[in-house]
Amino acid sequence: MKPIYKRILLKLSGEGLMGDKPFGMDPAVIQNLARQIKSVQDSGVEVCIVVGGGNIFRGAKEASGGMNRTVADHVGMLATVMNALYIQNALENLDTPARVLSGLNIPEVCEHYVYRRALRHLEKGRVVIFAAGTGNPYFTTDTGAALRASEMGCDVILKATQVDGVYDSDPKKNPQAKRYETISFDEVISCQLKVMDIAAVALARENNIPIVVFNQHGDDALEKAVAGKGRFTIIRKEV
Repeated sequence: MKPIYKRILLKLSGEGLMGDKPFGMDPAVIQNLARQIKSVQDSGVEVCIVVGGGNIFRGAKEASGGMNRTVADHVGMLATVMNALYIQNALENLDTPARVLSGLNIPEVCEHYVYRRALRHLEKGRVVIFAAGTGNPYFTTDTGAALRASEMGCDVILKATQVDGVYDSDPKKNPQAKRYETISFDEVISCQLKVMDIAAVALARENNIPIVVFNQHGDDALEKAVAGKGRFTIIRKEV
């Protein structure tokens, strides 16, 4: 499958790393993702990754239970660093060079995010994994993904989910839910579709970066998405 993008931002959810587990990480899921990422990079695509931390800790949820929101979000950022390091290790086990760049400064663990440093890693053929979101509380990793994709000049944001695109309601709860082949940024915002938070969608719209929402399950799901194949929804300026 021939890629149609030169530089991508892959957004992974923390929940997507759990597999069938109720908590934490499933090594088989991460190894499968790493294999696909390696295959995509080997085809000549430059790969950036943003990973969430919901498999370990969800800051907004804990804050709603009475925890200080800033503290909760900082803990959530640290969860994303853990996931990023796990993915980095899986890639390195496949002889694929990868670097974790964190929005929080943790020098003993990974590199601090610096714009030109991240670009240089991409130029050297390394997978760049952005952790700790934007480095600020009150912003989701979706917004972090849109921000890093904009900074890195990515051609597309590939959002890996548990379903095969964007629906007008939850397809797991509503068998009659309608799936969109394409949809505009404005429609996603006006209809309040829960694919990404509004700040992330608005930032992608402002920088004209399409968002492809696809199901991460399968041995070649990512490779198909990068080639424009398979079932997915594309969010863009005009439909």
